[in-house]
Amino acid sequence: MQPYFMPYIGYFQCISAVDKYILYGNLTFIKDAWMNRNRILLKNGKIQTISVPLQHKSSNTLINEILIDNSQHWQTKLLKTIYLNYKGSAFFEEMFPFFQSLLEKKYKYLFELNCESIQKIVSLLSIDTIIDADNSRFSEMELLLNSVDEKYSDVIPYLTTNPIKKVARVIEMCRRENSNDFVNAIGGRELYNKDDFSVYGINLSFVKTENVFYNQFGNTFEPNLSIIDVLMHNGREGTQELLQKFTLI
Repeated sequence: MQPYFMPYIGYFQCISAVDKYILYGNLTFIKDAWMNRNRILLKNGKIQTISVPLQHKSSNTLINEILIDNSQHWQTKLLKTIYLNYKGSAFFEEMFPFFQSLLEKKYKYLFELNCESIQKIVSLLSIDTIIDADNSRFSEMELLLNSVDEKYSDVIPYLTTNPIKKVARVIEMCRRENSNDFVNAIGGRELYNKDDFSVYGINLSFVKTENVFYNQFGNTFEPNLSIIDVLMHNGREGTQELLQKFTLI
């Protein structure tokens, strides 16, 4: 999966559902994805988008090459937003120092920020999944896939079908990782079909988050907000309990 910025709880449920989770940055940056932004719920019940400013958001740039625009002092502003909005939340005293430590560090690349944030949150929640952010061994694979337009079996000879690039990539990564199971977020149902993977002995599953509710300052509950919101209102132990509220379909 791409490493998103402070992703929602379903992202961490996906991590907790597998043995190994690869944070992948060898893909082109998509401006409308959740790479540098997310959402929190303000005390007044309004949703606010939080974001990391970037220097050049070209769709031709790889995710792991995207530079953060640190001239905007975004970390100070974001910490102030978190402080003012979540001061008084049930677990503010427990969680604010964690985010303060995480966001006071200087990052050059968005990939670096997102990977470290995800890894630190995984550690906080005692998720024992192996997190792999070293994409170097897949660089040659990407060059091969990008060298052809459609027939990826020309560069990955064992492919007996003609899957689209996204599917061919995952099949090859599963082969290299000796994996017979691939777990994806629920949104992946629009991209992946179980039959495309079963041909190669790979079981495809999706993480379906069950009904997750918690108090958000008494406001109407807004699901799928940043993990910041979840941790501030539920703390470490409460969030660990919410992590279990999913099924594989």
